[in-house]
Amino acid sequence: MRLGSRSSNDFIQLLNIKNEDIQQKFLEKIIYLIKPINVKVMLGDATITEQKTFEPGRINNFYQNIIKNLKEWSVQEVSISNNDDIRRIFTKFEIREGNYLVSGHLSIQYHVLLYYKPDQRVIQAQKELAEIIDLTKNKEQQMSDNSDQFVLNKLKEKGYKDFDHQKLFEIFYENDEFREKIYKEIQKDIEVDFQDLSIKKTALIKELDNLLVEIYQTSPVLIDDTRLITGEEGCLCTFDIEFIRNKTKEGLFDPRKISEAVKENIIKRLDEFSRLLTLWN
Repeated sequence: MRLGSRSSNDFIQLLNIKNEDIQQKFLEKIIYLIKPINVKVMLGDATITEQKTFEPGRINNFYQNIIKNLKEWSVQEVSISNNDDIRRIFTKFEIREGNYLVSGHLSIQYHVLLYYKPDQRVIQAQKELAEIIDLTKNKEQQMSDNSDQFVLNKLKEKGYKDFDHQKLFEIFYENDEFREKIYKEIQKDIEVDFQDLSIKKTALIKELDNLLVEIYQTSPVLIDDTRLITGEEGCLCTFDIEFIRNKTKEGLFDPRKISEAVKENIIKRLDEFSRLLTLWN
């Protein structure tokens, strides 16, 4: 049973009130922790602009402090999921009271935007990369346009003058070592080392990747599991109560059958969690 669900039972209604109080305190903490800061970044066209971001590490620390103080609970370590441009920081915890399991879930979901650091090297590296790409493209086109003649000329230079074209190309394609040698000579003739250019291109791409900076954006709103799964920004704070029958968890149960002692303990657990939210700064 998810707390917050409609119920005519007085005990569940009381838990719903406590759950709502916890959610509001949690949201207030999240709003404080994701307070945006301004940072200068560079766009791909070298334009310097200002973006707002927050520090996900503060959320991580907040969760760590919470689970550290849940002394009797079974807790799941804080985790960070990474799916393309969207990330989630979350933790889960649970405790058993009699035949009932109380479980909680804290999560925040945010988007990651990539920009360049405002560094002159970004512009220089982009220029060098563009020059290599243009040179490679032009030389490859030159080779493609004249490939047949290039190969024939090289084969004839090696003494294959008395064969027809079909026989020359059979020799060329059946001998890997010979073919590679011919290719290298052709590349030498057009004055370009494609392997060297490829190495430089890879190095420049890696350098530009290292000059990227991540900007984090989320929304200061509470969302539910469905909105979390569909990738919406926001935070989630939920509590569930399940009945354990023969080691099987059941979400549907009659709350009237919960003993008074278990009810008091469940209320106590929620109150303890609520107090934890007010202790952390």
